Amino acid sequence: MKQTGSDKRRKTALLLTGGGARAAYQVGVLKAIATRYPRNSKIPFEIICGTSAGAINGTGIACYASCFHLGVKKIEWVWRHFHTNQVYYSDYPRVFRHLLRGLFSAFQADYANKRPVSMLDNTPLKQLLGKILDLQRIDRNIMGGYLSSVSVTASSYNDGDSITFFQSDSASDWRRAKRCGQRTLLGLHHLLASAAIPLLFPSVQIHQQYFGDGSVNQLSPLSAPIHLGAEKILIIGLEQPRSHDYSQRLPHHPGLATIAGHLLDTIFADTLNSDLERMQRINSTIATMQQHGIETNLKPIDSLLVNPSQNFNQIASEHFLSLPLAVRTMFRLMGIGQHSDSSLASYLLFEQDYTRRLIDIGFEDGMHQLDAIIDFLQSD
Repeated sequence: MKQTGSDKRRKTALLLTGGGARAAYQVGVLKAIATRYPRNSKIPFEIICGTSAGAINGTGIACYASCFHLGVKKIEWVWRHFHTNQVYYSDYPRVFRHLLRGLFSAFQADYANKRPVSMLDNTPLKQLLGKILDLQRIDRNIMGGYLSSVSVTASSYNDGDSITFFQSDSASDWRRAKRCGQRTLLGLHHLLASAAIPLLFPSVQIHQQYFGDGSVNQLSPLSAPIHLGAEKILIIGLEQPRSHDYSQRLPHHPGLATIAGHLLDTIFADTLNSDLERMQRINSTIATMQQHGIETNLKPIDSLLVNPSQNFNQIASEHFLSLPLAVRTMFRLMGIGQHSDSSLASYLLFEQDYTRRLIDIGFEDGMHQLDAIIDFLQSD
C-alpha cells in the first residue's frame, strides 16, 4: 500500500546491470532475498532500474511487484529452462543466412532502406518476451502503490546519449551531459533496445532514433535510480572476480575474440565501479559539510553491491559444448574454442545447464550476504 505521512521511509532502488546470459546470476540473488520475506509480501524495492539483460529481469520483477515470491519464481522458471534458440536463431540455415544478408547489405546504396546489421538474429527473444511479460501490470502496480518507478536504459546511436525510459508515479524528465530520462509507457521495444549488444544483436528503432545496449556510453549507471528518488541502492552486478594473471595466459598478441570479450567486460562493468567511487566521494563531502554546519541541497545515497564470487568464463568453458553446433561453428570462425581466453561465450551461452549453475551461485552468494542485505533494505 502507499506510504502515509507517518510511515515514510527512505526509498530503496534495485539496480540490475547488464551481462547477457550472466544475468541468470541476478535471479539467484533475488531468490535468496525472497527467503526472508513472507510469501504474500510485495517487493522490498520502491524503484527498479535495469540495463540490458538486467532490464528484462527488472521489468519481470516489476510486473509482479505485489508478490515478491511470485515474481522471482516466474523469472527463475524462464532462466532454468533456457535454450539458445529462445534468444537468437541457432540453426545452420538461419545463422549463416543472417550473416550473408548482413554482408550483402554493406554493398547497398546509402539511400536504401537497409536492414539492421548484426551477427545474430534475436527475433526469438522478442517472441519470448511477448509471451512471458505483461507490461500493463507495471502501470497497475504503480497505481496500486506497490511500486514507485521502473526504468530501462538504452544507448542512442544517433547522438551517443544514454537514454533512460521510465514509468513513475511522480518523477519528471531530466537531462544531464550525455544522458537523460524520458517518461513513457514501457514496451517490448525498450527492452529489446536496452539488450541489443553491439554487433551481436540488431539495433532497435524508437521514434526517429536507433538504440543499442544500454551499457554502452552509460557514464553514470547510478543516475537513473537517483533521479527517480532513491536514497538507498541495492546493486546486483555481474563483474566476476579477477583472479587470473593475464600476462601469463597471453604469450602472444590477443586475437579478435579475446579483444571482443575484453570490450564487453569493459562495457558491462567498469563504469559502475567509477560511478560508485564518485558517489562515495560526494557522500564524504556531504558529511564534511554537515559537520561544519554548511547547508546543502545534496543528500547522501547509501549503496550495497553484490558481485559474483566465481569466474563465469571458467564455468562457460565447462558448458561450451552445450551450445548449438551452428553457434559453435560461428565461434570457431572467430577463433573462440572451449578453452579460449575470450569471455564472449559467457555472455551468449543461453543454455539451461549454464544458467542453472549461475542461478545456484547467485543464491549461494545471496545467502552468504543475506544478513547484510536485509539490514541494508530495512534500515532507515
